[in-house]
Amino acid sequence: MVGGGPYCCGVTGDLPRAAKALVGVRVLNQLGAYVLAFLAVLAGPDLAAWALGVFGIAALVSRWLGGVLLDRLAPRTVIVLGLTATGAAMLLLAAARGSWLVLAAIALVGLAFELYEPATQESLARITASEHGRRGDVYGLLGTSLVAAGAVGGLLAAVLLPIGVRWLVVVDAVTCLVAAAVALAFLEPEPVRPGASRVGGGGRWRPPGPLVRLTVAGTAFACGCLAVLMFMPFALLQRGAPEWLPGLALTGAALLAPLTGHFGRRILSGLRHEPVLAVGTIVLGLLALTMAAGRAVPLMVAAYLAWAAVDSVLQGRWQAMIAELAPEAERPRWFAFHGSSWGIAQPTVPVLVALAGGAAGGALLTAGGAFLLVPATLAATSPLRRLKGRATEP
Repeated sequence: MVGGGPYCCGVTGDLPRAAKALVGVRVLNQLGAYVLAFLAVLAGPDLAAWALGVFGIAALVSRWLGGVLLDRLAPRTVIVLGLTATGAAMLLLAAARGSWLVLAAIALVGLAFELYEPATQESLARITASEHGRRGDVYGLLGTSLVAAGAVGGLLAAVLLPIGVRWLVVVDAVTCLVAAAVALAFLEPEPVRPGASRVGGGGRWRPPGPLVRLTVAGTAFACGCLAVLMFMPFALLQRGAPEWLPGLALTGAALLAPLTGHFGRRILSGLRHEPVLAVGTIVLGLLALTMAAGRAVPLMVAAYLAWAAVDSVLQGRWQAMIAELAPEAERPRWFAFHGSSWGIAQPTVPVLVALAGGAAGGALLTAGGAFLLVPATLAATSPLRRLKGRATEP
């Protein structure tokens, strides 16, 4: 379920069974997680902007709600609840007719969409509590497995889209509900942490300053990644690439990521996360600037594949770092707060690209600048390690 084949078995064979089961659940769900790319198509040209805006805001709220639920429920319960709610909301969206009903259904999908994300990160943190050295491997395996599953999901979308965009939504709903059933059957029940609902000593929880700076760094990283992923195909076509090449480049990157991610994590396994992320984001920034400046299509494709390889090595580093640094009682809130960086980046990237001129070159320049901001912001989070094991003052 995690990807199949002897290569995958070699990667996962020595991981805890619970970790493999959780990765399998997320991979199964990811096979249908292609509807986001077609929300605008489903909503139609008149509603597209509203639909994407409603979904973005609701998904950001969903991430926070997932963290709050973890204060009161066990991770497996939140994962099953989130997947079931997402599947049910998807079925409502497939059946919705009329502008207001479509927007309401999209809002429900967004509110359910990220509920299970903090629970996934928290569950993996608990599973690897006794073997911190494996956390990077486990989180990295989750990230690269989801990339590979996304490539398969793209092929499913290519088959289903000619039938109708609503069938995409139905199949996505089915994968959510099947993943929820598999999670209920195979994930081990975990107790709610004693006193989890009293995070921060009963007062209002406030993220510590270093966590805020770490989230700023994560937001810059997310902006860089989204700018590349959203505009690289457009940049290739602008520079004369044949229409089949962007899809082939994306598929090649998805196939390359599990291999380079596995070997990269093995080589860098003994290093702390902060320096790896700092050096890695510098390399990502330079490759993005190369794509922005290069006019030759082969150079752009080579730089993009190299970018994807380096990005695969960094997969899971952010989550593993949060898992190691967060006080245990506050870890779900830390995951939810830091995870909101992607929700913030999603509407921010188009604005930044518009300010940069709107062209594909401007988008890749934006990506390069965002990546190069990360090391300086990470350097400001060094006091974070001193917070390990202490509760945050409300």
